[in-house]
Amino acid sequence: MTKGFGPAAITAAAAAGCRAIGENYAQELSDKTDAISAAAVEVHFVGRLQTNKVRRLAGIVDVWETVDRTSLVAEIARRAPGARVLVQVNATDEADKGGCAPDAVAALVDDARAAGLAVEGLMTVGPTGTRPEDARVGFAAVRRLVDELGLSVCSMGMTDDLEVAVQEGATQVRIGTALFGVRKVRRPVG
Repeated sequence: MTKGFGPAAITAAAAAGCRAIGENYAQELSDKTDAISAAAVEVHFVGRLQTNKVRRLAGIVDVWETVDRTSLVAEIARRAPGARVLVQVNATDEADKGGCAPDAVAALVDDARAAGLAVEGLMTVGPTGTRPEDARVGFAAVRRLVDELGLSVCSMGMTDDLEVAVQEGATQVRIGTALFGVRKVRRPVG
């Protein structure tokens, strides 16, 4: 995750062998396109996404990891036909987290496929402000959904809870703090 860091972080990550970077904010991602092109890395959008931002990002994002509603499916299908996506699951039932409810995942996966999107897997974020072990139940539930739906990608786990995520079957983790240090707190621009 290179969010909150300048283009030099992308260059450094690519030089160290990272093949993909993650960004959370549309404007910040747009500002880093030159570094992304030069580094030849895959771009994953992992932030909460408003449908009106999809147009701006359609030529930049390789994988949309926070697909959580049918209106977003429709807009991505319209602006980036055939796009690779992950459906985001709110496995913690926290109101401030994005993602659809676990019991709505199968229907959203079907909707995305029907719209022509390439659904590769599911993504979730562990609980906020807790011990890493507290993420285990949610991570296990998301892994079960990945298997039940015959998907290949299980994106879960960040710097603080990645060990639990890997133990529960993550195929992809999102680490930034461990690689780049603590980010400055900022207000999202877009």
